[in-house]
Amino acid sequence: QVQLVESGGGLVQAGGSTRLSCAASGEMFMLYAMGWFRQAPGKEREFVATINRSGDDTDYEDSVKGRFTISRDNAKKTVYLQMASLRPEDTAVYYCAGGLLVRSGRASEDYDSWGQGTQVTVSS
Repeated sequence: QVQLVESGGGLVQAGGSTRLSCAASGEMFMLYAMGWFRQAPGKEREFVATINRSGDDTDYEDSVKGRFTISRDNAKKTVYLQMASLRPEDTAVYYCAGGLLVRSGRASEDYDSWGQGTQVTVSS
């Protein structure tokens, strides 16, 4: 497994932008597909975005398409989530995840390594 540490986020005004980073430790990072999930208070954790090992294939949850961009830098062992046009409903704890045997990339069960989460709060 890789160890994952998220950073970024915080308090952002509606319509604003921010970028989350997820730094991985270990030498296996480039073998992992990566994903971002989020969990709002009182709700279940939900899929946000995923990216394959090489970074040339991505997928997004419908509500974030066109607003969020997932990317990765394998040399830096880091995955990013650029978030724009933020809405109050984007408020959640955002989790980075990594998986060796990812299928669709949309299911939590695809991933075996998780970060501790970082809070994003969007004020209206």
